[in-house]
This record gives sequence, structure tokens and C-alpha cells, in this order.
Amino acid sequence: MSEQQTERPEPRTGRRVVVVGAGMAGVQTAVALREQGFTGPVTLIGAEPHQPYDRPPLSKAVLLGKAEDSAFDIDFEALGIELQLGRDVTGVRAGAHELDTLAGPVPYDALVIATGAEPVVLPGSEGVPGVHLLRTLDDAARLRPVLGEQHTVVVVGAGWIGAEFATAARTAGCEVTVVEAADRPLAGVLPAEVAAPMTRWYAEGGVELLTGTRVERVEPGRVILADGRTLAAGAVVVGIGARPATGWLTGSGIALGPDGSVTADDALRTSLPDVYAVGDCASFPSARYGSRLLVHHWDNALQGPRTAAANIIAAGAAGTPPPPAYDPVPYFWSEQFGRFVQYAGHHADADTRLWRGDPGDPDWSVLWLRDGAPVAVLAVGRPRDLAQGRRLIESGARIDPVRAADPAVPLKSTTRQ
Repeated sequence: MSEQQTERPEPRTGRRVVVVGAGMAGVQTAVALREQGFTGPVTLIGAEPHQPYDRPPLSKAVLLGKAEDSAFDIDFEALGIELQLGRDVTGVRAGAHELDTLAGPVPYDALVIATGAEPVVLPGSEGVPGVHLLRTLDDAARLRPVLGEQHTVVVVGAGWIGAEFATAARTAGCEVTVVEAADRPLAGVLPAEVAAPMTRWYAEGGVELLTGTRVERVEPGRVILADGRTLAAGAVVVGIGARPATGWLTGSGIALGPDGSVTADDALRTSLPDVYAVGDCASFPSARYGSRLLVHHWDNALQGPRTAAANIIAAGAAGTPPPPAYDPVPYFWSEQFGRFVQYAGHHADADTRLWRGDPGDPDWSVLWLRDGAPVAVLAVGRPRDLAQGRRLIESGARIDPVRAADPAVPLKSTTRQ
């Protein structure tokens, strides 16, 4: 070894990393540890008994019977990742560096919380026959025969999940009504002017959409609306949102935000030493957007684990520099009513909105700017706009708004010189 070369510190291999949650974020954390050279014990604990699986196909291929499951194609044994499935974790004892589980304590040196989100339940619907959620593989398995028998279906909530399920149900030949309390689909996600054009997608897809309509109660075989109307329902699917699955952390000393998320820092560390949080259950501070973000989407569950793994390794190897702060451009997609919808960024503090194309056409996009620089892009059937817009957001480049509003001009060609 020459004088110029320095020996890279090795992580302490005896350190045990335990990951709670066997969804995308948990699986990717375990895999990232191995990819980045961690050789110590890694244990992945999941509450469900199934082999770890990906969730997006549940509302599409699995639901329609085009796939039996969506298990990750990962050889956990070859990677030296211990799976403990069907095991409920009930708490964290930080002082002892132990997890409490129904099967006994589990010690850790570093802990990663990746328990994701849980669906919001429609009040009064618990235990009513024929009422379904769509979050797990078992949920999809219970709903698949509903579609196969072409039941009349009522979907409560016109968000992403509601629209995707309605699309699948119509594909299966079901009669579908979607009930939304707000005056438009995606009311809590997109501005009215952007979400309004999406309303007609439901009618074009053969789905009746009732906006500004609240559910009074659900009874076997029917839904009673607040205005007195009754909808026949062979099945009711509730898609009114999700919240971080963090109730089990009560009393642990791990700080939670008002939304229930674990308030991680920009290294995805929690308020307790040696404890990290990734994915749908964790919020993080974004310097790019000047706010704390809680992102319930697949891409965040893919990217965050790489940062968490790198920080765990750095913490166990003196002299290893920490990775860059976690500050991604959020991204997600949805397939609904024959359209591919993509979104990147965070538009809450934008001061300008540019339309690229007519929202009455099949393909169009919207770009949000702040001080002349893109901060978010929504693309319907325009993947190039999404890809190029996302790169502009990442670079912080200022653009020419006149050129950017022309859908014939590539977004990458609109930067100011």
C-alpha cells in the first residue's frame, strides 16, 4: 500500500441490524445494506406471513387474476438476510436496544422502522359484510372473486387507489359507482383546476362519479348516502387515504409528527440513537422545498433505504463519511381509465402554473414554477415531460415560461442561458 493510499475503515461486522416491516422500504433497506458491503447480521421482520411482495400490482395484475402474487425476486438466503415473517412487533425498548414482539424480545444494534402506512377505515363500516380495503395481498385475494362475479361495486373515495380499483372493476365487467365527499377527484392532492379535467375520465370509463357526496352508513348490500339516497352494493371498497403505521411506537420515545409519521432527520435517523425510519411511515425535512415531507409512494420506499443503509454503515465504521442528505424529488405514478399519470416534485409553494397541451386531449402536462424554476410536474401520457421536468427540478434550473408552455418544445430546451 502506497503512502498516498489510506485504508478504508471497515464496519463492525458484529453489529446486528433489525428491520421492522417487510414491504418495499424494509426489503430495500436489507438489500442496500448488503449491496453497500455490510457483513453483519441482518434480520427482516414482517407482520404478514407471505414472502415479501410489492404492492402496486395488487390493484392491477393480482386483482384481475393476471398474477398470483407480486413477491420480490430476491434470494434472501443467499444475501444472508434472516426473514421472520408473521411476527407482530409491539414496541421498542430503546434503553435495552430491544424490540418487543409477541414471540419474545429481539435485540438490535441498529433498528430500521419500515412499517409503512395503514388504510383509513370508513367510520361505522368495521365488521360490515362486503366492505373491503385494498392494501395487502390478502385484501386483493378477497376482492378478486368479487370482480370475477361482476358484483355491483361502490367505491368510497376518488383518490389514486379509488380510481385504480374502479378501473380494474370496470375491466372485469362490474358496474361501478365512486362516491367522493369533495367536489372533485384527488381534492387533497391536486389543485381544483388540474383535478377538474380528470372528472370526465370516470364517465368515459363507464363509472358513475358522485362528488360532494358523503356516506351516512354502510349496511349489508347497500350504501346509505347523507342526502338520503341508497346505492345497491354487492361490495364496498374504501379508499379514503392512509396514515403511517406507527401506533406500535407509543411510549418508545421516538418522536412522531401530528400526522403520525416518524420525524426523521435528513439522514433518516429518528429521535432515538441507532434507530432509523424509511418509507411511508417516515417524514423527512426537505431543504429543496423548505418543508417536512411525508411521501406515501413507491419511489420514496425505494430511494430512502439506500440513504439509511449508508448512514448505518457509516455510524459503525469510524472515519467513514456520511452520505449526502436525503432530499429527493418525490415521484409517483398511477394507471387509471386507460391513462398513465405521473407526478414529480412538490407544488405547494409554487407561484406559477403552466399548461402544456389541452387537458381535453388524451395527452397533456402541467408544470409548476417557483421564482422561475420548476418545482413540480404532472404528466398525463407525456412521459418525456415527466422525465425532463424531473431533471430540471433536480438541477434547480430557471426556464423560459413562454417556451415551456409550448407542448411542442422539449422541456430540456427551455432553460435560460
